[in-house]
Amino acid sequence: MTKEEIIKHLHSAKEEFTGFCSVIDDDKFFHQPKEKWSIAQNVNHLTISANTTRLAFLLPKFIVRLYAGKPNRPSRTYDELVNKYKMKLQQGGKASGRFIPKLISPATGKENLLSSFAKSMDQLIHRIEKKWSDPQLDQYIAPHPLLGKITLRELCYFTIYHTHHHVAIIKERIKENTYS
Repeated sequence: MTKEEIIKHLHSAKEEFTGFCSVIDDDKFFHQPKEKWSIAQNVNHLTISANTTRLAFLLPKFIVRLYAGKPNRPSRTYDELVNKYKMKLQQGGKASGRFIPKLISPATGKENLLSSFAKSMDQLIHRIEKKWSDPQLDQYIAPHPLLGKITLRELCYFTIYHTHHHVAIIKERIKENTYS
């Protein structure tokens, strides 16, 4: 994917996620199932993830290089990155530390949560668009909690897939009546 295609897919993932979640009634949205995340927590998790990802694109390039080093291989394709992520999940990988959302009160407001997610994605997209060239996405790496050091292009791919992944989780749990 080119930088322009990545930006298009990031916008599309954001729109799909916010559009889908915005029509879910508040009771379902904030319902806290046992040992699962609420829809609100899924939104918060994606916001935390997008804000953390944005750091790699926000910091000066020399800091990113100093912190993470240089890539020692070419960027994976979108499908290769997705397959690696799925494999890590199958091996028991899951969110940890600051990526685990806390309980969220309905008083927080569905619109506020979705707005925060959309804003974090817009800020990430803006940074990629304005500050990084297409070749640079392959020339810098950042650490990922499950995938290890990945190129910034792969980090973009992850963000696209990760957003779609959470839409799929929410749809499946709605079908199973988990949020009732």
